[in-house]
Amino acid sequence: MDKSKRLFLKKNKKKRSFRRRLPPIRSGDRIDYRNMSLISRFISEQGKILSRRVNRLTLKQQRLITIAIKQARILSLLPFLNNEKLFERTKSKTRAPGRRTRKK
Repeated sequence: MDKSKRLFLKKNKKKRSFRRRLPPIRSGDRIDYRNMSLISRFISEQGKILSRRVNRLTLKQQRLITIAIKQARILSLLPFLNNEKLFERTKSKTRAPGRRTRKK
């Protein structure tokens, strides 16, 4: 294939279309420890603070969210850890009472 044809093919490739998502924090939202509906969007199921890439926040917004989450945890509005699933999975295994015999 000629060099000119290869360049032509590369230029005419279709670009991927993408759908713009709404920003996670609107201009009217206040980032505050009392705003639980806003804060709960940025916490994982385990209770961890999600990263900035996942949240799609600016650096300033991520700092404010982190501070608000930490304040809510200290005031016990939010749990530090969410271990509900952990307790459901682990069940204590009871051993059947019996004598142990030595093998000779």
